[in-house]
Amino acid sequence: MRRLLAIIVVAAALAALVAFSGIGRPDSARGDVTPPDSVTLLGHGSVTAVPDEAVVSAGVHTQATTASDALAENSRLMNAVVAALKQAGGTQLQTQEVSLDPQTDSDGHVTGYTADNSVSATSKIADAGSLIDAAVGAGANTVSGPTLDVSDQDALYRQALAKALDDARAKADALGQAGGFAVGTVSSLVENSDANPEPLYGAAMSAGKAADVTPVEAGTQDVTADITVTFRIH
Repeated sequence: MRRLLAIIVVAAALAALVAFSGIGRPDSARGDVTPPDSVTLLGHGSVTAVPDEAVVSAGVHTQATTASDALAENSRLMNAVVAALKQAGGTQLQTQEVSLDPQTDSDGHVTGYTADNSVSATSKIADAGSLIDAAVGAGANTVSGPTLDVSDQDALYRQALAKALDDARAKADALGQAGGFAVGTVSSLVENSDANPEPLYGAAMSAGKAADVTPVEAGTQDVTADITVTFRIH
């Protein structure tokens, strides 16, 4: 009995020691450290550039009594349009749509067929008007665009990202001056935006070369970036 009592006393003492040392208490054992003070802000950056590329879509719409005639006439004209686009300096040609549809009267009877085919082509801004004129001259009767873009958009986006970080730090410094703290290093950064350009129509630059060429106004585009930045403060 005395031996059993001694064992119980020793076990209790060990349990007390374990509890005191923090073993079996994860919170105490880890010694959690309070994260440093920080401030999180949004940063916005923007770079303005003049577009230097244009994408034009040109197509042919034809009608005929039979499906084969509608498609054959469409193919004849479309081949001429493709050749004209290449001749005018168009590059990266890509077919966008080929369709053939029946036309019906009020009773649902087929009265004929329509065929459509369209292709896109890329050119310099200065050649976009000539590209449109060449396509129409070759038989295109549907035209859309041009879609204007900046060729070196990745580099411009990286510049916008750098400006966004500068913007976030300037905001943090302003808060630091008002709140009486110093802004330290970046502890985390999240990219919030894509590189899609925003067109601006206020500053246009004409790309037409002659009075009889379809005019295309280049204007300008803003490439923007938005980030969320957390700075350490002390």
